[in-house]
Amino acid sequence: METQQQDSFTFWDLFGHERLYSLAEALLLLAVAFVLDHFSLVYAYTYLTDPTTRHVGDLLLDNIPIVDLNFIIIEGALISIVLGTLYVVFLKPRYLIFTLKALALLIMIRALSISLTHIGIYPGQINPGAGFLDAIYLYYNFQTGFFFSGHTGIPILMALIFWETPFLRAIFLLMSCIFAVAVLLAHIHYSIDVFAAPFMVYGIFKIAHYLFPHDYELAISTEQGNIIYKKV
Repeated sequence: METQQQDSFTFWDLFGHERLYSLAEALLLLAVAFVLDHFSLVYAYTYLTDPTTRHVGDLLLDNIPIVDLNFIIIEGALISIVLGTLYVVFLKPRYLIFTLKALALLIMIRALSISLTHIGIYPGQINPGAGFLDAIYLYYNFQTGFFFSGHTGIPILMALIFWETPFLRAIFLLMSCIFAVAVLLAHIHYSIDVFAAPFMVYGIFKIAHYLFPHDYELAISTEQGNIIYKKV
């Protein structure tokens, strides 16, 4: 039989000398990632408004109805980000540094991908409403960030990070499936954006593991202070 010892690692343990440096590095990477992402979306928007920009055919989108699922795509996504952040910061702080760095890497690679190829919005795409959360979503997204789907990819990244915790893994994979279906039914992503996301994210996770091994080891460490499984 296995018993579980409570993790004694707290948020304040991140402010030790070595960990504080790594935390600052993670926050800086994330800030740079958001700046790059913003400019990549602005760049993509200039192409979107060009009269020569056209949408392309999509076998899946051509054959499914358009459904307004903004309450999942916008409110659901933003609420999930807030709750997920609070969960990691206060309940899983040893995962925080690696999670921030892996997320920054995902945003950077997605920004590069967005900047390379530009196609038009698929006809009938559901637009955001006029609410406060809709404004936040629209400012950040511009409805132009197609490849690859962040709605699909970010939960998969979180599932990979927390893979050894079956409950969290299942929750994040379920979230990814729900967001994937929602963005396709709302026609705000082409099908390739959604189906490519798991493969892109898995590669990003492995790159983050390679680039930040000490932060990953902190997250999954079984040393004293972490959750330890032992025979009794």
